[in-house]
Amino acid sequence: KTFGKGSVQTLVPLPNGAAIKLTTARYYTPSGRSIQATGIVPDVIIPRIKVEKVEEDNALEIHEADLKGHLDHKDDKPVKADQSEAERKAEIKKLLDSDYELYEALNLLKSMSLAKKMQE
Repeated sequence: KTFGKGSVQTLVPLPNGAAIKLTTARYYTPSGRSIQATGIVPDVIIPRIKVEKVEEDNALEIHEADLKGHLDHKDDKPVKADQSEAERKAEIKKLLDSDYELYEALNLLKSMSLAKKMQE
C-alpha cells in the first residue's frame, strides 16, 4: 500500500523573505477516487529480490558486441583504457554497489536508450 499523500503543496514566497506553504491540488485515481490518507493497494505485488554484486569489469556498460546479431570486428587488438576512465568506472561501480535505487535507475536508463536505438 502506498503512503497516502494525495495532495500537492506549493511554497509561495512572501515579500518579507518568509514563505507560506499552501495545498494547491489533490491527487485522484483515473476513476476519480481521492488517495488522500488511504493510499493505493497495488494490483501486482513484485517481491523483493536479493541483490548480488557483479564482479565483471564491464558490468556498467552495454556494448554493441553484447547485442544479438552484432557485426564482428576483424582487428582483435585490445584497446588500452586510460587511467582516468578506469578511475571513473571504479567510482561509478562503488556508488552503484551502495545505492540500489541508483543502480536500478541506471539500468532503466540503459534499457530505454537501447530500446530507442533498436527502434531506429
